[in-house]
Amino acid sequence: MRKGSHMDHGDRFSQPPSAPQAWLFVFVALRSGTETEYQALTKRAYRVRAMFFWALLLLVTPVMLYSMSDLPYDAQGDAPRSRGATQVIEVVGHQWHWRLSHDQVAPGQTVEFRVSSADVNHGLGIYDRDMKLVAQTMAMPGYVNRLRHTFEREGVYKLLCMEYCGLVHHAMFAEIRVAATDKQPGNTP
Repeated sequence: MRKGSHMDHGDRFSQPPSAPQAWLFVFVALRSGTETEYQALTKRAYRVRAMFFWALLLLVTPVMLYSMSDLPYDAQGDAPRSRGATQVIEVVGHQWHWRLSHDQVAPGQTVEFRVSSADVNHGLGIYDRDMKLVAQTMAMPGYVNRLRHTFEREGVYKLLCMEYCGLVHHAMFAEIRVAATDKQPGNTP
């Protein structure tokens, strides 16, 4: 080794231990104790672990129940009432666009989106005019996901891809117009 250079890691482990290291080794060796001390320590550790378990359970259970009381899925009785029949919109994701069977919806009407993909996985996210996510589901090849949503407010809603699907993923969007009109598209695509 050259003079003034740092020693490499291999040399560090070949040196004798320092005084504090040697003292720590001797201290641990002398305090290792007998089998009965270990059993008492194990029993105490299990008692502490059981107390932590019950304390955690008592703390987490009410929080979990409270947070689950308002899941994003509507219960049968809490679902918004649709004005008219449910409109069905077929949505197929392609690299890099959405194909919709209809793009016009009446406010207050429940829409069932039947979402699939023609190529790779896509994530369908429906955003309101403030770009707040109002509904989402996955679009997968060979499978149809059903998403029910009632658009309460008029406006233009954007359908964006939420799952990276390739180079032009960022430009994959479509629009749905929610407006009151005399003639609404039927239930058939």
